[in-house]
Amino acid sequence: MAFELPDLPYAHDALASKGMSAETLEYHHDLHHNAYVTNGNKAIEGTEWAGKSLEEIIKGTYDASAVAQNGIFNNISQLWNHNQFWEMMGPGDSAMPGELEKAITESFGSVDKFKDDFKAAGAGQFGSGWAWLVKDSDGSLKVTKTENGVNPVCFGQTALLGCDVWEHSYYIDFRNKRPDYLSNFLDNLVNWENVASRM
Repeated sequence: MAFELPDLPYAHDALASKGMSAETLEYHHDLHHNAYVTNGNKAIEGTEWAGKSLEEIIKGTYDASAVAQNGIFNNISQLWNHNQFWEMMGPGDSAMPGELEKAITESFGSVDKFKDDFKAAGAGQFGSGWAWLVKDSDGSLKVTKTENGVNPVCFGQTALLGCDVWEHSYYIDFRNKRPDYLSNFLDNLVNWENVASRM
């Protein structure tokens, strides 16, 4: 069964007033995300990975010893990453649920410290990649960053929040100001109820 491009959970212009334009979503979802779906399906066709779940393919094709990953991993992991990314944002005003705020405060000292760490991870990722809030296998919360399409699934972690810091995610709206994009993401775009639901 081939993977399909999921519909956005909101209209293309639903995030525009919050700093992510319809043009960005048209390019990012309709073109970039769709390319990962198309190329991922082509890459696994006729292989042992056909019919497997995204997570099974990611775990099975990730090479921890290499920076440059294979084509199957690159496309399937980016397909998974973007499936999560759209769900982690929303057009409504989203308050952080109490249980998530408590867990973040216990792990980082404060919500502000978590946001500072998350922004530093995203801004400090050289080249393309992602910044993450993850729940580790021991239950603790951590901020991580990954290169290219690598994601927490590779390390047995649960992705609670991820921010795409590939240039196609922010260049239309923020040009080269990645730190501003990250601040806006945390302050205006995150659907904190969705993040809490992943705990």
